[in-house]
Amino acid sequence: MNKISKLLLAFTLAFSSVYATETIHISHSKEDMSYTVRQAIENAKDKDIELVFEKGDYTFLTDYAVGKYLYVTNHGNGFKKIIFNFEGFNSVVINGNNSKFIFHGQTAPFVFKGCSKIDVKNVTLDWDIPFSFQGDVVAVNKKEHWYELKPYTKGFSWKLVNGAIEFPGVTNFNFSSLGSSLPHNKETKAVDYGAFDTSLDLNLVEEKANGVLRFYQYNLNKFPRVGSVLQSKGDKKNNRYAPAFLVRNSKEIVFNNVVIHHALGMGFLFERSENIKIINSGIYIEEGSDRVMSIVADATHFANCKGDILIENCRFEGMYDDGTNVHGTYVEVHKIIDSKTIRIALKHNQQYGFEFAGEGDEVWFIKAPSPARKEINTVATVKVINDHYTDLTFKNDIAKGLKIGDILENKTWNPSFTMRGNTIRDHRARNIIIKTPKKIVIENNNLSSMMSSIMLRGETFYWFESGNVEDVIIRNNNFVDCAYGGASEHAILKVSPRLGKTFSDTDLYDRNITFENNTIETFGNRIVWADRVDGLTIKGNTIKQTTTFKPQFPDAYLFDLINCKNVEIISNTYKGAVTNGVQADKTSKKTLKVKKNKGFKYEE
Repeated sequence: MNKISKLLLAFTLAFSSVYATETIHISHSKEDMSYTVRQAIENAKDKDIELVFEKGDYTFLTDYAVGKYLYVTNHGNGFKKIIFNFEGFNSVVINGNNSKFIFHGQTAPFVFKGCSKIDVKNVTLDWDIPFSFQGDVVAVNKKEHWYELKPYTKGFSWKLVNGAIEFPGVTNFNFSSLGSSLPHNKETKAVDYGAFDTSLDLNLVEEKANGVLRFYQYNLNKFPRVGSVLQSKGDKKNNRYAPAFLVRNSKEIVFNNVVIHHALGMGFLFERSENIKIINSGIYIEEGSDRVMSIVADATHFANCKGDILIENCRFEGMYDDGTNVHGTYVEVHKIIDSKTIRIALKHNQQYGFEFAGEGDEVWFIKAPSPARKEINTVATVKVINDHYTDLTFKNDIAKGLKIGDILENKTWNPSFTMRGNTIRDHRARNIIIKTPKKIVIENNNLSSMMSSIMLRGETFYWFESGNVEDVIIRNNNFVDCAYGGASEHAILKVSPRLGKTFSDTDLYDRNITFENNTIETFGNRIVWADRVDGLTIKGNTIKQTTTFKPQFPDAYLFDLINCKNVEIISNTYKGAVTNGVQADKTSKKTLKVKKNKGFKYEE
């Protein structure tokens, strides 16, 4: 250890009734702190540690970071530079004392693995140079297939090289193209009304006068609005390097007063972890910044977790994907080896290497064409073949009639979920997308969305994110101008399973959903759009049409039901110009109850 590091570290011991904790005090310095933090963690004498930072701004470079190959679900797998590497500790406490951690280049800031207790508090994360490119749209010529931007330079890093934009040019890395791009409202920073995702692989960029760049895009059907801010986050292969916080195989986790202004993937990502709280925290653009994107992907993401998850009193804005995504994982039956052993396949390339099941886990067998969870078996042994394939041997014989292409779902690793008192807005995609059979409560939130505000969608193909919900309460939320993007049709609440061709498109999937006492102020028509639901109560909601934007789908119904059963639409109030109240297909009408509503009618 060098002299500077010795001066920066002071070790004291603090004891509690549960843990004998080694407390490591980190003194402030303006120098790169990566190696200092690395030494503190690697030289810890105890498996229960607390890092306490003197208040200040800290810089973290990647030169002396830990290097590891990581499989990271919903991100790009690969060799990652890790600053805070916590593996195998019993408990980890990080108290930032309201410090700001500023990262540089491609890095995975925090990785926790196999911890029994995690407590992170009072810290803000940001990057000195964001992995984004943005500019004001100053002119558009649709006939000649070009638009002009005045790119942002202060705080951003990019170059025009041989007619193409290279960015961010940090730690010897550039994206291969501008990639995923969206126009934003310059004043609010929200995604522009009617905008949809465009992958920009530009044919030619010309430099014009006064710092203006002309972009030629011959395959572009929809051009950004003059006056908007066009933001790009890079090519799909490389634009999800790592989350700010990666937590796997851990439990009893609390993030309190943790704010993330930028990250190279998701904000908080949890894999096979248990009992998680994110409270009084946020993901949003720093006050005074002219950035229009905070983080590159989801604010929060939970893959095959269990126990209780709580997100409370948080603010999520500006991210380029969902506010939260809670799901399990479907795997496909690749080969039946013997009466008790199956070779399973992970199907999406951002799931490769994911741990689907461990010894002792209970697993559901799902046999096409029915998407229903059927036989249950317990995993006896797990043999990983590689990042694509794993052999699972079960305690009992496998389900009769199971065939290649059927799917499995982990029954053990599903959480209950509560989201309360949060504000989620001004970002790409959905506020909340969730799939767990255990209790879900979404209440007292302020929500505004580009796509559907709340989506319940299990998927047996593409993302392979399981599964159907069975106990959902959505109540006392405020929805304002939702579903304003232009890519496809959405709703305030959309229940829409996406199952492969081998599965029935009429079998009931999701169950027991209550949508009640919500306040909805929105320009659009669709409030609830449900497909294949058994048990849906829409009750006591107050809906008011706004004039913020022009309705994009004026012929859509407020409530649209497809292949549903046991739906009640009761005591709701609507004020606005929409005359299409309730649409229900033949199957849904059989058990539908519509009564005591004001402002819209249902004609059977």
